[in-house]
Amino acid sequence: MTKAKPPPPQPAAHPASRLAERIRNKALELGFDAIGFCPAALGPEVRERLQDFLANGYHGEMGWLAERTDQRSQPTALWPQARTVIALGTSYAPSNNALATLQQPDRGNISVYARHRDYHDVIKGMLKHLAQFVVREGKQAAPFGPDVKVFVDTAPVAEKPLAAQAGLGWQGKHTNLVSRQHGSWLFLGEIYTTLDLPTSPPSGGGCGSCSRCLTACPTQAFPTPYQMDARRCISYLTIEHAGPIPPDLRPMMGTHIYGCDDCLAVCPWNRFAKAAHLMKLQPRQDLIAPELATLSQLDDAAFRTLFSGSPVKRIGRNRFIRNVLIAIGNSGRPSLLPHAHTLCMDPDPVVRDAAFWAVASLERRMT
Repeated sequence: MTKAKPPPPQPAAHPASRLAERIRNKALELGFDAIGFCPAALGPEVRERLQDFLANGYHGEMGWLAERTDQRSQPTALWPQARTVIALGTSYAPSNNALATLQQPDRGNISVYARHRDYHDVIKGMLKHLAQFVVREGKQAAPFGPDVKVFVDTAPVAEKPLAAQAGLGWQGKHTNLVSRQHGSWLFLGEIYTTLDLPTSPPSGGGCGSCSRCLTACPTQAFPTPYQMDARRCISYLTIEHAGPIPPDLRPMMGTHIYGCDDCLAVCPWNRFAKAAHLMKLQPRQDLIAPELATLSQLDDAAFRTLFSGSPVKRIGRNRFIRNVLIAIGNSGRPSLLPHAHTLCMDPDPVVRDAAFWAVASLERRMT
């Protein structure tokens, strides 16, 4: 009887591959839900898309998007020493009933991402912990130890193209990242490093012929698939836009008072997403379906207290009350008329403008 031959020895994993695997495991341990690696280089199409976006004026008042375009479209223009981008994703997927606010006309709708602590602070803390691990472990691969830089939506970084290149997903027709595992609900962050790490495989998946996100947009902010006109986007109008909201767009905004999830919520890939697990990203109960009547009475001090630690705080009381008044005007609830009347005497002219509009809108519905 002949002896079976032993299987051939498996080649040892490359040191860089072993390091990438350790980084991946640490990222998951810290609470990240997705991680991928890609070279710190983007193709010319990223710059071309950005230039077209700016040339069309789709950025509106977001002048910072027109600044440092070289760095925004090429990682090494921001940091020449960068060799690899570690792209991270953290799920903030809501529970099944989290979007029910849209069916309650006397309640304001705050975007899912803003119903808890400011994600910038949460994700940046996690990124710093992972970056320390990368430096410590990377000393075995680099003679003097690697350098790192961390980013989370606060620097000229092409987050979505880099996440797609690192295998986290793809940019959907609504221009946001879509993941096979997490749908449209991922916070993104990046670590630039001087380490050379292996590139992650593509994620697979795609939008196909689906156009639900495009048709779901109340203000028709998508001129074509994969292109957004921010000037018509409810998130832009309620957060970035400082002056009066264009009158023709106000009736389309419904009861959105900070951001909008309509294009994200209808994505079919969301059926694979599990509700966010990080405790710091669990929604505050008082921000899931706040009463418009109560919100309309906030002065500056009460506004700051209510939204302490929340991203909503950064837009200030006046802009927020403007949004609340647009929602009141769209609510069709006569009981909210006295609150709109009171704000017609507000010291801020933008608030007064929205208050007069809300009064007129409600009175038209009552006749």
